[in-house]
Amino acid sequence: MPREKEGNRKTKGAPLPIVTTLQKFLKTYEKHCAQTQTSVCPAIKRDLKTSINNEQILSKFVLVRPDDSPPSILPVSLEPLLMTVQDECYMLGREISIWGLQLSNPEVARLASLLESKGRACPFTTLKLMDCRMDAWSLGRLGTALQFSSLRSLVLDYCKFGNEEIESIFSGLENNQRLRDLSLRFCGLGPQSGPRLGSAMCQSAVRELHLDGNYLQCSGALGLLRPIAEYVDMQGKDQPATAPPDTRNPPQPFQARQRASSALNQIRKPSGAVTVKTTSGKKKRKKGIKKKIKDLTEAGPWLVKLYLADNGIDGKGKEEENSLLEFTQILTRLIRYSTHLRELDLGNNVLGEAAAADILEALRARKTGKLPVLKITVTPQISSDTFRSIWENSKKSSITRKKKKKSMLLDTCAG
Repeated sequence: MPREKEGNRKTKGAPLPIVTTLQKFLKTYEKHCAQTQTSVCPAIKRDLKTSINNEQILSKFVLVRPDDSPPSILPVSLEPLLMTVQDECYMLGREISIWGLQLSNPEVARLASLLESKGRACPFTTLKLMDCRMDAWSLGRLGTALQFSSLRSLVLDYCKFGNEEIESIFSGLENNQRLRDLSLRFCGLGPQSGPRLGSAMCQSAVRELHLDGNYLQCSGALGLLRPIAEYVDMQGKDQPATAPPDTRNPPQPFQARQRASSALNQIRKPSGAVTVKTTSGKKKRKKGIKKKIKDLTEAGPWLVKLYLADNGIDGKGKEEENSLLEFTQILTRLIRYSTHLRELDLGNNVLGEAAAADILEALRARKTGKLPVLKITVTPQISSDTFRSIWENSKKSSITRKKKKKSMLLDTCAG
């Protein structure tokens, strides 16, 4: 019976023989591990066998050294996995997740080359390097690859960076129109990283930024938010705060609109296709234009979610007191006028009662201006009334939900 079903699938143009593909992938991976004198990663072997047994595609590769492995065992390496992906032309993977490994220069060089090949040989759109150790050369090579990769998400949590190393990552964000999510949690970022990161955000398409557990302090957070707030002010002159925002797509900065004007003129039609006249006078439609442009987003400060929890933003010391005041002013401008910011986490930062009151006032002004709801998290080390009011003004209105329920009930009765 199984053979008969398999034959029927083939005649109907059935899916790829995923079991055979994964079995071959595992065999090649084990061969490359033996050739490079490294250990087979137990997590990868387990996931491959599970996918084979379940006849499912394996899209996520998790590379990690077992906690209980003695030092005498050969190390787990990234290189055999990358060699296997290339040799088997495996285009079904979407994510590589690496935990706690010391990555050598050859490993990072091969990874960077694979990322730069984009869709031709690299299907991966998510890269997670967590608690990994890399030298300055490796980080510089990775930063260069970011500019040419197809990555949508990059996670570098728990990787400790110096000024030189983090600069390599920031340079890879400039004019990057593909990367959407960036996570640098617990990376040891200090106040000097804030302005550089803010500048990079204005030149990239990143929408979700995780910076929890660093030490930006008031001055670093201020340097991060200032260029974003300046853009919001510029947009406010073109669009009143009381006007309903266009939430479908992020607005384009003025310079970006100028650069993209000629391209946008070609895709005015709703379908996104370009129509041209042939020599016979008939109209011919070119396909593929819409998809190509959809993959890219014009560079600009498009932050939708910003996580700044536990960053020492507390105003301690005379210099920090002034920075906290200026930080609060910048922050409340974003809360009042940013049409695309939807989530803001300031937990474990003791902002104080005065800053909390300003945040509450800005949230109320945002609601009056009919901007999208902003979910905001602050430390409970403020008065209970202010904390409760901030929480109530940063959640969806219960009135809206009641109206939706009422309208659904009326529609049901009418039906």
